[in-house]
Amino acid sequence: MLDSTSPSWALLAIPGLLLALLWWRSRTRHSDLPLPPGPPRLPIIGNALGVPTKNMEATFRAMNEQYGDVVYLDALGQPMIILGSHEAAVDLLEKRSAIYSDRSISTMAELCGLDWVLTLINYGPWWRRHRRTFHQFFNPTAVQEYQPSQRREAHKFVLRLIERPKDFVHHIRHLFGSTIMRITYGIEVDEPGNESYLALAEEALAIFSAATVPGKYLVETFPVLRHVPAWFPFAKFKREATAWRAKPMEVLHRPWEVAVDAIGTAPPSMAATLVENISRLPPDEVKDEEDVARHTTAVVYGAGADTTLSTVQTFFLAMASNPDVQKKAQEELDAVIGPARLPEFSDQDSLPYINALIKELLRWRSVVPLAIPHRSVEEDEYRGYWIPKGSIVIANVWWDPSDPLPCTAYSRDPSVYPDPEAFMPERFLRDGKPNPDVRDSATIAFGYGRRADDWHDSICPGRHFAEASLFMIVTTALHTLSISAPIGEDGRPVRLEGKMTPGILSYPEPFECVIEPRSRLAETLIRTSCSESS
Repeated sequence: MLDSTSPSWALLAIPGLLLALLWWRSRTRHSDLPLPPGPPRLPIIGNALGVPTKNMEATFRAMNEQYGDVVYLDALGQPMIILGSHEAAVDLLEKRSAIYSDRSISTMAELCGLDWVLTLINYGPWWRRHRRTFHQFFNPTAVQEYQPSQRREAHKFVLRLIERPKDFVHHIRHLFGSTIMRITYGIEVDEPGNESYLALAEEALAIFSAATVPGKYLVETFPVLRHVPAWFPFAKFKREATAWRAKPMEVLHRPWEVAVDAIGTAPPSMAATLVENISRLPPDEVKDEEDVARHTTAVVYGAGADTTLSTVQTFFLAMASNPDVQKKAQEELDAVIGPARLPEFSDQDSLPYINALIKELLRWRSVVPLAIPHRSVEEDEYRGYWIPKGSIVIANVWWDPSDPLPCTAYSRDPSVYPDPEAFMPERFLRDGKPNPDVRDSATIAFGYGRRADDWHDSICPGRHFAEASLFMIVTTALHTLSISAPIGEDGRPVRLEGKMTPGILSYPEPFECVIEPRSRLAETLIRTSCSESS
């Protein structure tokens, strides 16, 4: 006899339950307002056959071009809202953040062991505890303490580029991994046996990107499917989750345990500080706070291979493709810094062209093309349309430079950024100074929505750290290196395509560039700095 709580009972109930849910959802209606425009829906299943699981960004963009910047989809009863413009994203995700601050409960993330990731935690007290811990170490004041480490790693990064320039992508990954591991866990990646932490973070991030694609897995709409056996024909999600789960769990536990064991002998770190704070708590609070600490440090560790890494790859692509921009940036550095020293964080206010170049890097290529999907906690009205409660809301910032269709969305709006495919830092300047009338690309690059109650920040809690890292890397590299495109058989520089990979996180597709020291003096400065800090 079957127990009504057993997975076997759930298997028998699934077909009827799915049909009942689909019928109920297809008929549920709480407003006389029309839904936003979108593709025609079939009875019961809605747009289920039209919601892409691959090339999602391109498909959604085509929908926005056809139906407008607010598009409605019904994925087996799950309402989805695709936002195709910066204005719509700000109106809903920023100005109405009280409604759109939540995340959809991700069954797939739970099955894969990713439910500890900050961006996937539902808005509420548990999320606030995680965000508060993160903010403690990455607010604008706190990140200044990391500047010596960021400077040191930027110098070591340039030295690696000088010695092995063809491996520049590997060096970029090493750069961020080294910095994050030291700050978070006090672990030195350059010590024997520790470089495996970098590969682990990269693998876990790839799993995150694959598992959290909106609409990809039916189990997200019908969590009861988690009980089906892995051998079922339509249970590929179960097999994938089982295969993937070990890596996120290793990211969560392995470096934390190493850091805890090394307290007293390792350098100061985020983990060590949190352990010390926890040691002063009453016993009944220790378990929850240790979970928060373990989760938060793992998020920092995993994020070390995230958006800033992609932006630095884009930097090399942009410099190799735009020698005139590189020349202007280097002329500014030569005038402000001079040949006898390396850039410092204190130089930032004196380098308006460099700051504009960084803003253009964030605008030129989209690192998170679908952002992180939000969820509406109550029904809403926008532009005369009804947005149902529980809608998955996606800000589709993606655009392919090879797409022949005109684009008026986000960082590609020609009314805001004329000639949007051109890499032009000058667009952010007026008379050589920052132009406050031009939309700051960071407002797009670092995500929409404020989920915080007691501080005002972007959805990306690591923004201040990321921006500081970008400044030091870009200035150091430009001051000491020459970056150019390879020369083709015709004797001319090879045209670099500049395409981005698909997925929740997007990176430039593999490309080659030539990296050389600007001068012997520049190389000497880097080698001297690295030898002094070793």
